[in-house]
Amino acid sequence: MPRSPKKARRLVADGGTYLWTVRHGHRVTDDGGCRQTLALWPEPSGGGSLRLLFDEGPGRYVSGFTTGSGEVGEVGVGSLNLHEPGTVRLLLDTARARGWHPGERRETRLDGWTFLAEAVAARD
Repeated sequence: MPRSPKKARRLVADGGTYLWTVRHGHRVTDDGGCRQTLALWPEPSGGGSLRLLFDEGPGRYVSGFTTGSGEVGEVGVGSLNLHEPGTVRLLLDTARARGWHPGERRETRLDGWTFLAEAVAARD
């Protein structure tokens, strides 16, 4: 039976367990651009979530009609598929290295594009 796209997935990394989801949405702005959001939160619950936001813009794309589901990319940098557990692990490691602490009890929202180049380089 295929996995439900709305159900959170599980990732074990560095002795911790995280749940994660990928969502596609549209910003409420004049341009109404697309957004991909990767959300991670520690399990058992009690810590704050991490949300990496990838907003469509000049030279940047998020999945849509011409790309695969969960794909985000930037011209000259590369692309990632947010549905791949390895990609999620790279982004989690990058966020932790930059100071995100899963034990904090608040949600952290960050611009996902600031993580793209480092994650692409680590993948390759």
